[in-house]
Amino acid sequence: MPSGSPTFDLVVATLGRVDEPRRLLDSLEDQTYRSFRVLVVDQNPDGRLESVLAGRPLEIVRVASEPGLARARNAALPLLSADVIAFPDDDCAYAPTLLERVGGRFEEDPALDGLSVPVADARGRRDPGWGPDAALLTTRNVWNLVASAGLFLRRPLLDRVGRFDEQLGAGGPGPWRSSEETDYVIRALATGARIAYDPTLTVEHELTVRSGSALVARGRSEGASVGYLLRKHRYPPRALGRMLVRPVGGVVVSLAKLDPDRARFHAATLAGRIRGYAGARRAKSSA
Repeated sequence: MPSGSPTFDLVVATLGRVDEPRRLLDSLEDQTYRSFRVLVVDQNPDGRLESVLAGRPLEIVRVASEPGLARARNAALPLLSADVIAFPDDDCAYAPTLLERVGGRFEEDPALDGLSVPVADARGRRDPGWGPDAALLTTRNVWNLVASAGLFLRRPLLDRVGRFDEQLGAGGPGPWRSSEETDYVIRALATGARIAYDPTLTVEHELTVRSGSALVARGRSEGASVGYLLRKHRYPPRALGRMLVRPVGGVVVSLAKLDPDRARFHAATLAGRIRGYAGARRAKSSA
């Protein structure tokens, strides 16, 4: 790529894993584009990452942090210096040309503040929620078009938006164990950011197939995070109603298909959204 192409800082928060971060770093060693650093935010109380990081032909900055995904990313923010910042999960992988292609998008469109790409497993399978068409992100479509592993943001945008909400995300103090990246994008959009969704690019990440009580727990947890964001960002009544009606429709369709697991999932999603909406109010009043 031409010399004017952007540099990247890749912020990787990790806790309790060894094989997965090793696989990610292996994939980064294979990148066709080399203008990047890796900021590994180590939340482990031991030295399990020593052998994973040692001797690699990568520029690695190791950062210590207390547990919590949003907290870990906030610990890295003061150290960022690249043109574009990404937040790969410690259990994902980059295709060899990913950074080259993402860098090309930013170089071709200087007005682009960010890029969101879907995640897919090694066989190219995606969660059905991912949209098939390119789009600009809005506060209405952001729910299905953002995952932190596939998010690339220009650094000046991070300077405007600031820190991640530490109430959200895995390991946080609140019951909202996801959607910290969705919250960040909604806040970015509020500053006038122009963020594109590009379904022609993907980040490799295994799909988690759940059933029974695990699927219900996922619906309850993710629903609570969505409810929290609906109140935090003062979504209008019409949008709130739409987000409550959707899981009701999911229950009806699932029952019609004789799929009780999915029906329970959608019911748990609805209950989670209601609890999350109410919980956000309590969190705000106690802040």
